[in-house]
Amino acid sequence: MAVLGSLAGMQKTLVQPPKAVPGDRVAVLSPSFAAPGFAPEVHEQAMRRLAEITGLRPVEYPTTRRLGASAADRAADLNAAFADPDIRAVLATIGGDDQITVVPHLDPAGVRRDPKPFLGTSDNTNVVNWLWTQGVAAFYGGSTQVHLGPGPAVDAVHARSLRAALLTGERLEVTEPGESEDFGRDWHDPAALTEYGDREPTEPWTWAGPRRRVTGRTWGGCVEVLQWILTAGRFPADPAVLHGGVLLLETSEELIPAREFGRILRSLGERGVLGVVDAVLVARPPTSGFDVRPTPAERSSRRAEQRDVAIDTVQRYNPNAVIVVGVPFGHTRPQWILPHGGTVLVDGDQQRLWADYS
Repeated sequence: MAVLGSLAGMQKTLVQPPKAVPGDRVAVLSPSFAAPGFAPEVHEQAMRRLAEITGLRPVEYPTTRRLGASAADRAADLNAAFADPDIRAVLATIGGDDQITVVPHLDPAGVRRDPKPFLGTSDNTNVVNWLWTQGVAAFYGGSTQVHLGPGPAVDAVHARSLRAALLTGERLEVTEPGESEDFGRDWHDPAALTEYGDREPTEPWTWAGPRRRVTGRTWGGCVEVLQWILTAGRFPADPAVLHGGVLLLETSEELIPAREFGRILRSLGERGVLGVVDAVLVARPPTSGFDVRPTPAERSSRRAEQRDVAIDTVQRYNPNAVIVVGVPFGHTRPQWILPHGGTVLVDGDQQRLWADYS
């Protein structure tokens, strides 16, 4: 098991959990919404594909499919998975909106005794941040119900980063797949098992800031959840623990307007977070949903507005940060899973991005 020391001046040291090997058992949990209980056919296809892609054996827990499970019960499943030596990784099925109530029930003893990779996105920002405060790195991304179960196949970039996070620990270049969807088919429609959502070509990433190379450890997640975490006081009092790091920022399917995104970033700036990092990655945001269907031009305009707000706000607090906007992580598909507490190289000179999954 490798323990990372100070990197690029950061003061926080984090354990990088060991990888699983084919044949190992991995927990598949629902720490927020129990999507497998809502759409079991999508979940079951996700479990078959997880086994096929990784050779790992998914194990469900009592609340994996239990709609309406209490925060204490969901936490009990997380605690049991982290404490079980036969479980070698933990994957979240999807996000939700109340995982902040699960965190107080989590037991750090099992996590510290036997660190193992955790993969989750969206509301799972709560758990990856909690692990980070316990000194354990995780991965941001990997919702089984969204990225493994639906559609005709698992997207290539997702499969590559999934295997790297769980098995191989490779260093991969994060690339643009060239197309994206904001949401897929209705899970109760049989077509959800065989068809992607409506996809459109993507725009090139936007780079800003100095043309320099930054290698740093990551922290962040869904910005709506980050503000909950900071409000709840679940982040170190001194933001210097992020010194020299790389901030991950993305927005959810709730489609907050660019002005609200900017206000949250401004709060991160006032908190001191923006000023201490060396680079900021901003994800391609969703701009449509089942009930909101803007035109292609309107969607492009909304992405551009959020891009401009992100660059302007970060540069107000940190003109030396390397910024890249449009990276396919978070609430988009195809999705790259990224290290959370691991390292990435943000090359502002060559305008390339690399992630270390060790």
